[in-house]
Amino acid sequence: MSATTLQKAVALLESGDAAGAVRLTDVLVKGARPDHLALATRSQALKLLHRALEALELNRRAVELYPDSAVAWHNLAATLDDMGRHDDARQAIERGMALGLDGPESWAVRARVLMACGDHAAAEASYVEARKRALGDPRLTAEYANYVWMLRGDARLGLSAMDTCFNAGGDPGACLLTKVDILRAAGHPAEAGVLLAQAADALAGDVDIQLAACHAAILAGDLKTAEARLSTASAAAPSGVAVLNQTAILHLAAGRADQALAAARRGLQAAPYDQSLLGWAATAARACGDPLAGVLNDYAGLVRPQTLEAPAGWADLPAFLADLGSALRALHVYERQPINQSVRGGLQTLQNLSGSQDPVIAALFEALEAPIRRYMAGLGPGTDPHRSRVTGGYRIQGAWSVRLKPGGFHADHFHPQGWISSAFYVETPDQALDRETREGWIRFGRPPVDLDPPLEAEHYVRPEPGRLVLFPSYMWHGTVPFTTDESRMTVAFDLVPA
Repeated sequence: MSATTLQKAVALLESGDAAGAVRLTDVLVKGARPDHLALATRSQALKLLHRALEALELNRRAVELYPDSAVAWHNLAATLDDMGRHDDARQAIERGMALGLDGPESWAVRARVLMACGDHAAAEASYVEARKRALGDPRLTAEYANYVWMLRGDARLGLSAMDTCFNAGGDPGACLLTKVDILRAAGHPAEAGVLLAQAADALAGDVDIQLAACHAAILAGDLKTAEARLSTASAAAPSGVAVLNQTAILHLAAGRADQALAAARRGLQAAPYDQSLLGWAATAARACGDPLAGVLNDYAGLVRPQTLEAPAGWADLPAFLADLGSALRALHVYERQPINQSVRGGLQTLQNLSGSQDPVIAALFEALEAPIRRYMAGLGPGTDPHRSRVTGGYRIQGAWSVRLKPGGFHADHFHPQGWISSAFYVETPDQALDRETREGWIRFGRPPVDLDPPLEAEHYVRPEPGRLVLFPSYMWHGTVPFTTDESRMTVAFDLVPA
Protein backbone atom coordinates (compact mmCIF):
# COMPACT_ATOMS: atom_id res chain seq x y z
CA MET A 1 0.00 0.00 0.00
CA SER A 2 2.73 2.46 0.95
CA ALA A 3 4.64 1.79 -2.29
CA THR A 4 1.52 2.53 -4.33
CA THR A 5 0.83 5.67 -2.30
CA LEU A 6 4.39 6.83 -2.79
CA GLN A 7 4.14 6.30 -6.55
CA LYS A 8 0.97 8.38 -6.61
CA ALA A 9 2.66 11.12 -4.57
CA VAL A 10 5.61 11.22 -6.96
CA ALA A 11 3.20 11.44 -9.91
CA LEU A 12 1.33 14.30 -8.26
CA LEU A 13 4.56 16.17 -7.62
CA GLU A 14 5.68 15.70 -11.22
CA SER A 15 2.32 17.00 -12.43
CA GLY A 16 2.64 20.14 -10.33
CA ASP A 17 0.22 19.19 -7.55
CA ALA A 18 2.53 19.85 -4.60
CA ALA A 19 -0.35 20.09 -2.12
CA GLY A 20 -1.59 16.66 -3.19
CA ALA A 21 1.89 15.19 -2.77
CA VAL A 22 2.09 16.62 0.75
CA ARG A 23 -1.26 15.06 1.67
CA LEU A 24 -0.30 11.62 0.42
CA THR A 25 3.15 11.58 2.06
CA ASP A 26 1.92 12.64 5.49
CA VAL A 27 1.55 9.08 6.76
CA LEU A 28 4.56 7.78 4.83
CA VAL A 29 7.11 9.87 6.77
CA LYS A 30 5.78 9.19 10.29
CA GLY A 31 7.44 5.85 10.89
CA ALA A 32 10.75 5.25 12.65
CA ARG A 33 12.57 4.75 9.34
CA PRO A 34 10.54 6.18 6.45
CA ASP A 35 11.48 5.47 2.87
CA HIS A 36 14.19 7.71 1.48
CA LEU A 37 12.06 8.66 -1.54
CA ALA A 38 9.08 9.50 0.66
CA LEU A 39 11.19 11.98 2.62
CA ALA A 40 12.58 13.51 -0.58
CA THR A 41 9.17 13.75 -2.27
CA ARG A 42 7.52 15.42 0.69
CA SER A 43 10.45 17.80 1.15
CA GLN A 44 10.35 18.91 -2.49
CA ALA A 45 6.59 19.40 -2.35
CA LEU A 46 6.89 21.48 0.82
CA LYS A 47 9.49 23.71 -0.80
CA LEU A 48 7.17 24.34 -3.73
CA LEU A 49 4.56 25.44 -1.18
CA HIS A 50 7.07 27.85 0.42
CA ARG A 51 7.34 25.70 3.56
CA ALA A 52 11.11 25.56 3.60
CA LEU A 53 11.59 25.03 7.34
CA GLU A 54 9.46 21.88 7.25
CA ALA A 55 11.35 20.71 4.16
CA LEU A 56 14.66 21.31 5.92
CA GLU A 57 13.57 19.18 8.88
CA LEU A 58 12.88 16.28 6.52
CA ASN A 59 16.19 16.76 4.71
CA ARG A 60 18.05 16.66 8.02
CA ARG A 61 16.16 13.55 9.00
CA ALA A 62 17.12 11.92 5.70
CA VAL A 63 20.86 12.42 6.22
CA GLU A 64 20.57 11.14 9.78
CA LEU A 65 18.82 7.97 8.64
CA TYR A 66 20.80 7.53 5.42
CA PRO A 67 24.21 9.16 6.05
CA ASP A 68 25.80 7.36 3.10
CA SER A 69 23.19 8.63 0.64
CA ALA A 70 24.69 11.22 -1.70
CA VAL A 71 21.20 12.20 -2.84
CA ALA A 72 20.14 12.99 0.72
CA TRP A 73 23.12 15.33 1.12
CA HIS A 74 22.29 16.98 -2.23
CA ASN A 75 18.72 17.62 -1.10
CA LEU A 76 19.89 19.07 2.19
CA ALA A 77 22.40 21.34 0.45
CA ALA A 78 19.80 22.55 -2.06
CA THR A 79 17.32 23.45 0.67
CA LEU A 80 19.95 25.21 2.78
CA ASP A 81 21.06 27.18 -0.28
CA ASP A 82 17.48 28.20 -1.07
CA MET A 83 17.16 29.49 2.49
CA GLY A 84 20.41 31.46 2.31
CA ARG A 85 22.29 29.25 4.79
CA HIS A 86 25.27 29.02 2.50
CA ASP A 87 28.00 27.97 4.95
CA ASP A 88 25.97 24.95 6.06
CA ALA A 89 25.02 24.25 2.44
CA ARG A 90 28.69 24.18 1.47
CA GLN A 91 29.42 21.47 4.03
CA ALA A 92 26.44 19.44 2.86
CA ILE A 93 27.22 19.58 -0.85
CA GLU A 94 30.88 18.75 -0.29
CA ARG A 95 29.83 15.72 1.76
CA GLY A 96 27.56 14.65 -1.07
CA MET A 97 30.31 15.15 -3.64
CA ALA A 98 32.62 12.96 -1.55
CA LEU A 99 29.92 10.28 -1.66
CA GLY A 100 29.76 10.41 -5.45
CA LEU A 101 27.44 13.22 -6.54
CA ASP A 102 28.25 14.04 -10.15
CA GLY A 103 25.05 15.18 -11.84
CA PRO A 104 24.51 18.64 -13.33
CA GLU A 105 22.05 19.64 -10.60
CA SER A 106 24.60 18.89 -7.88
CA TRP A 107 27.37 20.78 -9.63
CA ALA A 108 24.97 23.70 -10.06
CA VAL A 109 24.09 23.68 -6.35
CA ARG A 110 27.81 23.61 -5.56
CA ALA A 111 28.36 26.57 -7.90
CA ARG A 112 25.64 28.65 -6.24
CA VAL A 113 26.87 27.81 -2.76
CA LEU A 114 30.51 28.63 -3.55
CA MET A 115 29.44 31.88 -5.22
CA ALA A 116 27.49 32.85 -2.10
CA CYS A 117 30.50 32.00 0.07
CA GLY A 118 32.72 34.25 -2.06
CA ASP A 119 34.82 31.52 -3.71
CA HIS A 120 34.20 32.73 -7.24
CA ALA A 121 36.96 30.80 -9.02
CA ALA A 122 35.64 27.50 -7.65
CA ALA A 123 32.05 28.57 -8.34
CA GLU A 124 32.77 29.26 -12.01
CA ALA A 125 34.61 25.95 -12.31
CA SER A 126 31.58 24.18 -10.85
CA TYR A 127 29.29 25.90 -13.35
CA VAL A 128 31.56 24.64 -16.12
CA GLU A 129 31.26 21.09 -14.76
CA ALA A 130 27.48 21.43 -14.51
CA ARG A 131 27.24 22.62 -18.10
CA LYS A 132 29.43 19.76 -19.36
CA ARG A 133 26.77 17.40 -18.07
CA ALA A 134 23.78 19.38 -19.40
CA LEU A 135 24.86 21.38 -22.43
CA GLY A 136 21.29 21.62 -23.69
CA ASP A 137 19.78 23.04 -20.48
CA PRO A 138 18.80 26.69 -21.19
CA ARG A 139 17.98 27.49 -17.56
CA LEU A 140 21.35 26.35 -16.25
CA THR A 141 23.20 28.00 -19.12
CA ALA A 142 21.36 31.28 -18.59
CA GLU A 143 22.29 31.18 -14.90
CA TYR A 144 25.94 30.70 -15.84
CA ALA A 145 25.79 33.44 -18.48
CA ASN A 146 24.31 35.90 -15.99
CA TYR A 147 27.00 35.00 -13.44
CA VAL A 148 29.98 35.55 -15.73
CA TRP A 149 28.40 38.76 -17.01
CA MET A 150 27.98 40.12 -13.51
CA LEU A 151 31.37 38.90 -12.32
CA ARG A 152 33.51 40.18 -15.21
CA GLY A 153 31.23 41.98 -17.63
CA ASP A 154 31.89 39.20 -20.14
CA ALA A 155 28.98 39.30 -22.55
CA ARG A 156 30.75 37.31 -25.27
CA LEU A 157 31.23 34.29 -23.02
CA GLY A 158 27.55 34.34 -22.07
CA LEU A 159 26.42 34.66 -25.68
CA SER A 160 28.73 31.82 -26.71
CA ALA A 161 27.37 29.64 -23.92
CA MET A 162 23.81 30.18 -25.13
CA ASP A 163 24.86 29.28 -28.69
CA THR A 164 26.45 26.08 -27.39
CA CYS A 165 23.26 25.28 -25.50
CA PHE A 166 21.17 25.81 -28.64
CA ASN A 167 23.47 23.62 -30.73
CA ALA A 168 23.20 20.90 -28.08
CA GLY A 169 19.42 20.83 -28.48
CA GLY A 170 18.39 23.53 -26.02
CA ASP A 171 15.02 25.18 -26.53
CA PRO A 172 15.57 27.81 -29.25
CA GLY A 173 13.20 30.37 -27.76
CA ALA A 174 14.71 30.20 -24.28
CA CYS A 175 18.25 30.49 -25.67
CA LEU A 176 17.35 33.46 -27.85
CA LEU A 177 15.56 35.33 -25.08
CA THR A 178 18.61 35.05 -22.83
CA LYS A 179 20.84 36.30 -25.64
CA VAL A 180 18.52 39.28 -26.06
CA ASP A 181 18.78 40.03 -22.33
CA ILE A 182 22.58 39.81 -22.44
CA LEU A 183 22.81 42.15 -25.42
CA ARG A 184 20.55 44.70 -23.74
CA ALA A 185 22.53 44.55 -20.50
CA ALA A 186 25.76 44.99 -22.45
CA GLY A 187 24.47 48.16 -24.10
CA HIS A 188 23.52 46.77 -27.53
CA PRO A 189 19.74 47.31 -27.70
CA ALA A 190 19.64 47.61 -31.49
CA GLU A 191 21.38 44.26 -31.96
CA ALA A 192 19.04 42.74 -29.36
CA GLY A 193 16.04 44.11 -31.24
CA VAL A 194 17.18 42.65 -34.56
CA LEU A 195 17.78 39.24 -32.97
CA LEU A 196 14.38 39.26 -31.28
CA ALA A 197 12.60 40.23 -34.50
CA GLN A 198 14.37 37.46 -36.40
CA ALA A 199 13.43 34.98 -33.69
CA ALA A 200 9.79 36.05 -33.80
CA ASP A 201 9.70 35.59 -37.57
CA ALA A 202 11.27 32.13 -37.34
CA LEU A 203 9.40 30.84 -34.27
CA ALA A 204 5.79 31.73 -34.90
CA GLY A 205 4.55 29.07 -32.48
CA ASP A 206 6.69 30.20 -29.55
CA VAL A 207 4.34 32.29 -27.41
CA ASP A 208 7.11 33.63 -25.15
CA ILE A 209 9.09 34.86 -28.15
CA GLN A 210 6.04 36.50 -29.71
CA LEU A 211 5.11 38.26 -26.46
CA ALA A 212 8.68 39.46 -25.94
CA ALA A 213 8.76 40.79 -29.50
CA CYS A 214 5.39 42.46 -28.96
CA HIS A 215 6.64 44.19 -25.82
CA ALA A 216 9.84 45.31 -27.54
CA ALA A 217 7.79 46.80 -30.36
CA ILE A 218 5.63 48.69 -27.84
CA LEU A 219 8.74 50.11 -26.18
CA ALA A 220 9.98 51.20 -29.62
CA GLY A 221 6.65 52.87 -30.42
CA ASP A 222 5.92 50.46 -33.28
CA LEU A 223 2.36 49.53 -32.37
CA LYS A 224 1.59 48.04 -35.78
CA THR A 225 4.30 45.41 -35.34
CA ALA A 226 3.22 44.90 -31.74
CA GLU A 227 -0.33 44.15 -32.89
CA ALA A 228 0.95 41.56 -35.36
CA ARG A 229 3.14 39.83 -32.76
CA LEU A 230 0.32 39.75 -30.24
CA SER A 231 -2.08 38.35 -32.84
CA THR A 232 0.33 35.47 -33.48
CA ALA A 233 0.66 34.77 -29.75
CA SER A 234 -3.10 34.96 -29.24
CA ALA A 235 -3.68 32.42 -31.99
CA ALA A 236 -1.48 29.95 -30.10
CA ALA A 237 -2.81 30.71 -26.59
CA PRO A 238 -5.98 32.82 -26.77
CA SER A 239 -6.83 32.49 -23.07
CA GLY A 240 -3.28 32.47 -21.73
CA VAL A 241 -2.66 34.72 -18.73
CA ALA A 242 0.55 36.07 -20.27
CA VAL A 243 -1.28 36.84 -23.53
CA LEU A 244 -4.04 38.72 -21.70
CA ASN A 245 -1.39 40.61 -19.73
CA GLN A 246 0.35 41.73 -22.93
CA THR A 247 -3.02 42.55 -24.48
CA ALA A 248 -3.68 44.96 -21.64
CA ILE A 249 -0.29 46.61 -22.14
CA LEU A 250 -0.83 47.05 -25.87
CA HIS A 251 -4.31 48.53 -25.40
CA LEU A 252 -2.87 51.01 -22.90
CA ALA A 253 -0.05 52.02 -25.24
CA ALA A 254 -2.62 52.61 -27.97
CA GLY A 255 -4.83 54.75 -25.72
CA ARG A 256 -7.53 52.13 -25.21
CA ALA A 257 -7.58 52.10 -21.40
CA ASP A 258 -11.07 50.63 -21.07
CA GLN A 259 -10.14 47.66 -23.26
CA ALA A 260 -6.89 47.28 -21.34
CA LEU A 261 -8.78 47.06 -18.06
CA ALA A 262 -11.18 44.50 -19.52
CA ALA A 263 -8.27 42.32 -20.67
CA ALA A 264 -6.55 42.58 -17.28
CA ARG A 265 -9.78 41.62 -15.51
CA ARG A 266 -10.18 38.56 -17.72
CA GLY A 267 -6.66 37.50 -16.78
CA LEU A 268 -7.30 38.09 -13.07
CA GLN A 269 -10.30 35.76 -13.19
CA ALA A 270 -7.83 32.93 -13.87
CA ALA A 271 -4.92 34.28 -11.80
CA PRO A 272 -6.33 36.67 -9.16
CA TYR A 273 -2.96 37.32 -7.49
CA ASP A 274 -0.83 37.69 -10.62
CA GLN A 275 1.26 40.74 -9.72
CA SER A 276 1.77 41.86 -13.31
CA LEU A 277 -1.93 41.75 -14.11
CA LEU A 278 -2.69 43.65 -10.92
CA GLY A 279 -0.14 46.31 -11.82
CA TRP A 280 -1.54 46.79 -15.31
CA ALA A 281 -5.12 46.69 -14.03
CA ALA A 282 -4.23 49.50 -11.62
CA THR A 283 -2.69 51.49 -14.46
CA ALA A 284 -5.61 50.93 -16.80
CA ALA A 285 -8.14 51.83 -14.09
CA ARG A 286 -6.24 55.04 -13.40
CA ALA A 287 -6.11 55.90 -17.10
CA CYS A 288 -9.86 55.47 -17.62
CA GLY A 289 -11.03 56.74 -14.23
CA ASP A 290 -12.34 53.42 -12.95
CA PRO A 291 -12.86 53.18 -9.15
CA LEU A 292 -10.51 50.18 -9.06
CA ALA A 293 -7.64 52.66 -9.28
CA GLY A 294 -8.44 53.98 -5.82
CA VAL A 295 -8.37 50.45 -4.43
CA LEU A 296 -5.16 49.23 -6.01
CA ASN A 297 -3.32 52.58 -5.86
CA ASP A 298 -4.13 53.29 -2.21
CA TYR A 299 -0.70 54.73 -1.45
CA ALA A 300 -1.70 56.12 1.95
CA GLY A 301 -2.94 52.74 3.14
CA LEU A 302 -0.61 50.36 1.31
CA VAL A 303 2.79 52.14 1.20
CA ARG A 304 4.18 52.52 4.70
CA PRO A 305 7.62 53.83 5.75
CA GLN A 306 8.95 52.85 9.18
CA THR A 307 12.26 53.41 10.96
CA LEU A 308 14.08 50.34 12.19
CA GLU A 309 15.04 50.04 15.83
CA ALA A 310 18.69 49.24 16.53
CA PRO A 311 19.11 45.50 17.13
CA ALA A 312 20.36 44.25 20.47
CA GLY A 313 24.12 44.57 20.69
CA TRP A 314 24.38 47.97 19.03
CA ALA A 315 24.33 51.27 20.87
CA ASP A 316 22.18 52.99 18.26
CA LEU A 317 20.91 52.73 14.70
CA PRO A 318 23.84 54.60 13.05
CA ALA A 319 26.31 52.18 14.67
CA PHE A 320 24.35 49.21 13.36
CA LEU A 321 24.02 50.68 9.87
CA ALA A 322 27.78 51.30 9.74
CA ASP A 323 28.46 47.62 10.49
CA LEU A 324 25.73 46.49 8.11
CA GLY A 325 27.15 48.65 5.34
CA SER A 326 30.57 47.07 5.82
CA ALA A 327 29.11 43.56 5.71
CA LEU A 328 27.15 44.28 2.54
CA ARG A 329 30.02 46.02 0.74
CA ALA A 330 32.00 42.81 1.12
CA LEU A 331 29.30 41.07 -0.95
CA HIS A 332 29.17 43.68 -3.71
CA VAL A 333 32.04 42.19 -5.70
CA TYR A 334 30.43 42.18 -9.14
CA GLU A 335 31.35 44.36 -12.07
CA ARG A 336 27.90 44.60 -13.65
CA GLN A 337 24.22 44.56 -12.79
CA PRO A 338 22.26 41.35 -13.49
CA ILE A 339 20.63 40.85 -16.86
CA ASN A 340 16.88 41.38 -17.12
CA GLN A 341 16.60 43.20 -13.78
CA SER A 342 15.66 46.76 -12.79
CA VAL A 343 19.12 47.94 -11.69
CA ARG A 344 20.79 50.52 -13.91
CA GLY A 345 24.24 51.83 -13.00
CA GLY A 346 24.71 49.71 -9.93
CA LEU A 347 25.47 46.32 -8.41
CA GLN A 348 23.26 43.60 -6.96
CA THR A 349 24.02 40.55 -4.86
CA LEU A 350 23.02 37.12 -6.16
CA GLN A 351 22.63 35.06 -3.00
CA ASN A 352 19.59 34.99 -0.74
CA LEU A 353 20.49 37.14 2.27
CA SER A 354 17.59 36.16 4.51
CA GLY A 355 19.38 33.12 5.94
CA SER A 356 22.83 34.69 6.11
CA GLN A 357 25.04 33.43 8.91
CA ASP A 358 26.86 36.76 9.06
CA PRO A 359 25.86 38.05 12.51
CA VAL A 360 25.22 41.60 11.29
CA ILE A 361 23.01 40.57 8.36
CA ALA A 362 21.24 38.02 10.56
CA ALA A 363 20.57 40.80 13.10
CA LEU A 364 18.94 42.88 10.35
CA PHE A 365 16.38 40.20 9.55
CA GLU A 366 15.63 39.67 13.22
CA ALA A 367 15.04 43.42 13.57
CA LEU A 368 12.75 43.45 10.51
CA GLU A 369 10.26 41.09 12.16
CA ALA A 370 8.53 43.80 14.22
CA PRO A 371 7.97 46.35 11.42
CA ILE A 372 6.75 43.61 9.08
CA ARG A 373 4.21 42.54 11.68
CA ARG A 374 3.14 46.16 12.21
CA TYR A 375 2.64 46.60 8.47
CA MET A 376 0.44 43.53 8.16
CA ALA A 377 -1.58 44.48 11.23
CA GLY A 378 -1.96 48.04 9.95
CA LEU A 379 -3.44 46.91 6.66
CA GLY A 380 -6.65 45.96 8.40
CA PRO A 381 -9.36 43.74 6.90
CA GLY A 382 -10.33 44.08 3.27
CA THR A 383 -11.37 42.24 0.14
CA ASP A 384 -8.88 43.91 -2.20
CA PRO A 385 -6.14 41.67 -3.71
CA HIS A 386 -3.54 42.85 -1.17
CA ARG A 387 -5.39 42.87 2.15
CA SER A 388 -7.34 39.71 1.37
CA ARG A 389 -4.12 37.69 1.49
CA VAL A 390 -3.28 38.61 5.09
CA THR A 391 -3.08 35.43 7.15
CA GLY A 392 -1.07 36.73 10.08
CA GLY A 393 2.02 34.90 8.86
CA TYR A 394 4.61 35.46 6.17
CA ARG A 395 7.64 33.89 4.55
CA ILE A 396 10.59 35.63 2.96
CA GLN A 397 10.66 34.68 -0.71
CA GLY A 398 14.05 36.20 -1.45
CA ALA A 399 16.36 38.95 -0.20
CA TRP A 400 19.19 40.85 -1.88
CA SER A 401 21.18 44.06 -1.71
CA VAL A 402 21.65 46.77 -4.35
CA ARG A 403 24.36 49.41 -4.41
CA LEU A 404 23.72 52.22 -6.90
CA LYS A 405 26.56 54.33 -8.22
CA PRO A 406 26.29 58.02 -9.20
CA GLY A 407 23.82 58.20 -12.08
CA GLY A 408 22.31 54.90 -11.03
CA PHE A 409 18.64 54.10 -10.60
CA HIS A 410 16.02 51.38 -10.65
CA ALA A 411 13.86 51.27 -13.76
CA ASP A 412 10.16 51.21 -12.90
CA HIS A 413 9.14 47.62 -12.22
CA PHE A 414 7.12 45.26 -10.03
CA HIS A 415 8.03 42.01 -8.23
CA PRO A 416 6.31 39.03 -9.86
CA GLN A 417 7.06 36.51 -7.09
CA GLY A 418 6.03 38.66 -4.14
CA TRP A 419 3.02 39.83 -2.16
CA ILE A 420 4.71 42.47 -0.02
CA SER A 421 7.91 44.05 -1.33
CA SER A 422 10.38 46.33 0.36
CA ALA A 423 13.24 48.78 0.34
CA PHE A 424 15.44 49.13 3.42
CA TYR A 425 17.94 51.97 3.20
CA VAL A 426 21.45 51.37 4.53
CA GLU A 427 23.19 54.32 2.84
CA THR A 428 21.56 57.23 1.00
CA PRO A 429 22.86 60.01 -1.30
CA ASP A 430 21.95 62.79 1.11
CA GLN A 431 23.01 65.72 -1.11
CA ALA A 432 20.91 64.39 -3.97
CA LEU A 433 17.84 63.76 -1.82
CA ASP A 434 17.49 67.45 -0.93
CA ARG A 435 17.18 68.57 -4.56
CA GLU A 436 13.79 69.69 -5.84
CA THR A 437 13.90 66.95 -8.46
CA ARG A 438 13.84 64.28 -5.71
CA GLU A 439 16.99 62.55 -6.92
CA GLY A 440 17.40 59.15 -5.31
CA TRP A 441 13.80 58.99 -4.01
CA ILE A 442 11.64 55.91 -4.54
CA ARG A 443 8.60 56.66 -6.68
CA PHE A 444 5.35 54.77 -7.21
CA GLY A 445 2.79 54.61 -10.00
CA ARG A 446 4.82 55.29 -13.12
CA PRO A 447 4.41 52.39 -15.57
CA PRO A 448 7.48 51.24 -17.53
CA VAL A 449 5.84 51.90 -20.90
CA ASP A 450 5.07 55.22 -22.60
CA LEU A 451 1.29 55.43 -22.62
CA ASP A 452 -1.21 57.61 -24.45
CA PRO A 453 -1.75 59.83 -22.50
CA PRO A 454 1.41 59.46 -20.37
CA LEU A 455 1.11 58.64 -16.66
CA GLU A 456 3.71 59.98 -14.24
CA ALA A 457 4.47 58.83 -10.71
CA GLU A 458 1.78 59.58 -8.13
CA HIS A 459 3.64 58.99 -4.89
CA TYR A 460 7.21 59.48 -3.61
CA VAL A 461 9.03 58.45 -0.43
CA ARG A 462 12.26 60.09 0.69
CA PRO A 463 14.90 57.51 1.65
CA GLU A 464 16.66 57.82 5.00
CA PRO A 465 19.27 55.51 6.54
CA GLY A 466 17.40 52.95 8.62
CA ARG A 467 14.07 53.53 6.89
CA LEU A 468 12.06 50.53 5.72
CA VAL A 469 9.36 51.01 3.07
CA LEU A 470 6.85 48.18 2.58
CA PHE A 471 4.36 48.11 -0.29
CA PRO A 472 2.37 45.73 -2.55
CA SER A 473 4.55 43.82 -4.98
CA TYR A 474 2.30 44.75 -7.92
CA MET A 475 2.88 48.50 -7.52
CA TRP A 476 5.13 50.09 -10.11
CA HIS A 477 8.14 51.50 -8.32
CA GLY A 478 11.48 52.86 -9.39
CA THR A 479 14.20 55.29 -8.39
CA VAL A 480 14.74 58.83 -9.59
CA PRO A 481 18.34 58.86 -10.91
CA PHE A 482 20.82 60.78 -8.77
CA THR A 483 23.88 62.59 -10.11
CA THR A 484 25.89 63.43 -7.00
CA ASP A 485 29.15 61.64 -6.19
CA GLU A 486 27.53 59.44 -3.55
CA SER A 487 26.21 55.89 -3.28
CA ARG A 488 22.86 54.43 -2.36
CA MET A 489 22.75 51.00 -0.76
CA THR A 490 19.61 49.06 0.08
CA VAL A 491 18.44 45.65 1.17
CA ALA A 492 15.24 44.43 -0.46
CA PHE A 493 13.10 41.35 0.05
CA ASP A 494 9.77 39.88 -1.01
CA LEU A 495 7.24 38.33 1.34
CA VAL A 496 4.50 35.80 0.60
CA PRO A 497 1.64 34.80 2.93
CA ALA A 498 2.22 31.82 5.21
